[in-house]
Amino acid sequence: MDAFFASVEQASKPSLRGKAVIVGGLGPRGVVATCSYEARVFGVHSAMPMAQARRLAPNAAYLVPRFGFYRTISEQVMGLLRALSPLVEPLSLDEAFVDLEAGGAAWDRESARLVGVKLRADIRAVTGLTGSVGLAASKMLAKIASEQAKPDGLVLIEPGTERALLGPMPVRTLPGVGPATGDHLRRAGITTVEEIAEAGEDELVRLLGKAHGHALYAMALAHDDRPVVAERETKSVSVEDTYDVDIHDRLRVGLEVQRLADRCVRRLRGAGLSGRTIVLKVRRYDFSTLTRSETLRGPTDDPAVVREAAARLLESVDTTGGVRLLGVGVSGLADYTQEDLFAQAAGERVEGLAEDVADEPVREEAGPAERRWAAGIDVRHAEYGHGWVQGSGLGRVTVRFETPDSEPGRVRTFRIDDPALEPADPLPLVARRPELQG
Repeated sequence: MDAFFASVEQASKPSLRGKAVIVGGLGPRGVVATCSYEARVFGVHSAMPMAQARRLAPNAAYLVPRFGFYRTISEQVMGLLRALSPLVEPLSLDEAFVDLEAGGAAWDRESARLVGVKLRADIRAVTGLTGSVGLAASKMLAKIASEQAKPDGLVLIEPGTERALLGPMPVRTLPGVGPATGDHLRRAGITTVEEIAEAGEDELVRLLGKAHGHALYAMALAHDDRPVVAERETKSVSVEDTYDVDIHDRLRVGLEVQRLADRCVRRLRGAGLSGRTIVLKVRRYDFSTLTRSETLRGPTDDPAVVREAAARLLESVDTTGGVRLLGVGVSGLADYTQEDLFAQAAGERVEGLAEDVADEPVREEAGPAERRWAAGIDVRHAEYGHGWVQGSGLGRVTVRFETPDSEPGRVRTFRIDDPALEPADPLPLVARRPELQG
């Protein structure tokens, strides 16, 4: 999907179509989750500190994420993909691999291209949003093709042209080549994919180690036999909050951990899961991050059990100097609960603390949830109907009243305790008519 979160916001809010929109944490320590293409003109990009984005694009619209709404739309898109093939591998809310051959949807170059054309049209018809499609013989090449297709395009990499296409590309194009590996290769005089291939497998193994060197050399030759794996198993459920100001009070830290534990259990129950291992994450004032875990006698979705386990884990963490981030997670998941957990609630443990837990968490990305009138959230007024918050402060909240299928709406300001104004659920997107598209 193209600039997914920002595109959803533009589709929801007519006044933002064609404008610079930046979605992310709005506090001093917030980061950009994504931004519209109009914002990218100013140099804004995902993972950028929000303070830097504000300097680059001071007149952009800054909104908190509405992850629940994004998930709803993501499921609509994933449903279209699953209609094409039983092998769909979601990478995130807005991206997935699809094995077209497995579903019989495509068997050659032209049939694949036609599937891609129809898919893009179906996505627009169902969601009103645009998606970009990359078609190729492997996951690596399909990913590269999809990046080349953005925004709102389709690119098919012709069989037999892969080496010529990859050759001049920078080494960071290949999966697994991050900043550190890229710098290491650059210091060895290797800056393009073609130079990786020319260096040879032995040299890459010497530079990067056996596993990484072998894999990178194969990818430079356009060899990628990784299969599309449908529905990767969820390994954990977790929630976390980053605080605008470091928390120094130990009692406040404890209360935050309890609140996070309750949120985590709500997510756990919502997914119909339980878990044995409770995980606490603490990022301190100096950016050092500590992870502690405790494994229980059996799986649970009892909030009291999770709260008490998280509190015990906190006892082992030194929070002197302040805390900037806290998180609570549950792993070792199951689809049943162990009823006899009295001993667990009383503090009995099966295994000791572990220093780290490596998993693939399902996160509830938490912004300043306590702020009732965060910019971007949906509201409803008893007289004026549906709208969204443009901003708040000094006891006032400013709302623009419009819906996905209306013209840009009027702005009105209210007291934050106005009884006629209340938070609301997002309205469904509509497939936008051409004249409404920004």
